[in-house]
Amino acid sequence: MVLLAPTTQKRLTIEVGEIAADTTTIRSLDWDRDRFDIEFGLQNGTTYNSFIIRGAEIALVDTSHEKFRQLYLDTLKGQIDPSQINYLIISHTEPDHSGLVKDVLELAPDITVVGSKVAIQFLEDLVHKPFKRKIVKNGDKLDLGNGHIIEFVSAPNLHWPDTIFSYDHSTKVMFTCDAFGMHYCSDKTYDENLTEIEPDFRFYYECLMGPNARSVLSALKRMEPLGEIKTIATGHGPLLKYNVTELIERYRKWSQAQAKAETSVVVFYISDYGYSDRISQSIAHGIAKTGVGVEMMDLKSADPQEVQEIVNRSAGIAIGMPPVTNKIANAAISTILAAAKAKQIIGIFESYGGDDDPIDPILTQFRNLGLKEGFPAIRLKETPTENTYQLCEEAGTDMGQLLSRDRKIQQIKSIDNELEKALGRISTGLYIITAQKGDMKSAMLASWVSQASFKPLGLTISVAKDRAIESLMQVGDKFVLNVLEEGNYQTLMKHFLKRFAPGADRFEGVKTQSATNGSPILTDALAYIECHVVSRMELSDHWLVYATVDAGRVSKADALTAVHHRKVGNYY
Repeated sequence: MVLLAPTTQKRLTIEVGEIAADTTTIRSLDWDRDRFDIEFGLQNGTTYNSFIIRGAEIALVDTSHEKFRQLYLDTLKGQIDPSQINYLIISHTEPDHSGLVKDVLELAPDITVVGSKVAIQFLEDLVHKPFKRKIVKNGDKLDLGNGHIIEFVSAPNLHWPDTIFSYDHSTKVMFTCDAFGMHYCSDKTYDENLTEIEPDFRFYYECLMGPNARSVLSALKRMEPLGEIKTIATGHGPLLKYNVTELIERYRKWSQAQAKAETSVVVFYISDYGYSDRISQSIAHGIAKTGVGVEMMDLKSADPQEVQEIVNRSAGIAIGMPPVTNKIANAAISTILAAAKAKQIIGIFESYGGDDDPIDPILTQFRNLGLKEGFPAIRLKETPTENTYQLCEEAGTDMGQLLSRDRKIQQIKSIDNELEKALGRISTGLYIITAQKGDMKSAMLASWVSQASFKPLGLTISVAKDRAIESLMQVGDKFVLNVLEEGNYQTLMKHFLKRFAPGADRFEGVKTQSATNGSPILTDALAYIECHVVSRMELSDHWLVYATVDAGRVSKADALTAVHHRKVGNYY
């Protein structure tokens, strides 16, 4: 059954279906949403999934985004009398899943809210009125009757500190909220076509789960005693039914690779204060792109012993400033200061919550301890925008590159001398990739470019994982390949070889014009080709991007492409 919202600029629909015995999903389909959470771009919209489990008693697992208020509540009433619901299980309290909790409690004030201790604390601030509650921890069970025994799995930081999974022993359905999800809106309830959803599944992991790789592995370990999982009922995107084992193993493999990183950074944030969670995720994503490990910890619920331990094992520390009035968070910062060491690096950012602790006194204390800045302090003077999150990601990348610099130098020195000379004899052209998405734009000097197909016309570009432009070259994104001219490329090459500060305008002082696809064309380039990304293949330290060609033009018919010759082949 599908219900439509009244005519609006954005398409909102509801899908209802049975996913297992006595188990119904209410999927809120947000077809046109193009930004989400840490403000990464969405190509295929998203969904917010809610579930009804009917035993002798009835449980509702999560609600929906407030933009679906009337649609969701009407649909819920069409499925069940809300007063008959005994339990409301809160997987976590992020607003896109708990935005209608207050409305459900008004319809059914006798419902018992079930969640982790932290989730219940967060809900008290959200609901502002008394409600029945049941705090659960890992291994606790809730018997709904008729065989539906719900076992809870603690999964903090996936990707909020209060997350729990819920496993129904009767149906073998695991309700995981954000984990194993993706921002992908479609009429298909399940993961029928793995190839179709793979890019969105991986991109979602990279942005939200990758920075919490250690927490992913901990959750996977806690899941093992449960036995068979037939369906993963995710909070976003299609439910996983056909590729459950494969996609769980991908989470395990990706997280093991991230957790094995010799160097790591801890990012401290406040999950429900200002924009701290979104900014911290952007910084963490930037760090993870460099191959440096990331751990995240919420200052609001941080245990002093855990804070000390995580600081002791980290090479870098990033801190989102808490509100002046939060005594627990400020006590945690004191613990961080006490545990910090001179060889570590520090990065501090404002949370834009209106009552942030001032940056300078804290930063001065870290400097006095001998810590160096991994990126300039991020000071927010206005509501964060796309450019703000791009700045934060680039700041994280700078921090990661600083920490991994010595390791990369060792890798360069370790390769066989004759082999590196031979590899360096592969010549390539010189190009500049330019891309713009919304207000975000970036550029990169490139040489690993090759035509890859005739029908359709297509090419491949190899992009290092830690390049800023990589985030603008996801499947569906558009860009321009600018071809540099032999004998007339030095100025452009010198400009784009510069190291830009986080958030800096890479096009300042460069003549450009706008391509049909919205990306900048470099006026002084020999030729330009407009492209859009069709697929990506992951390599060890690069992404191989395949794109088809939409348009192009040459400014000088008799000029030649600049050629790049290297002496060695193990670095640019």
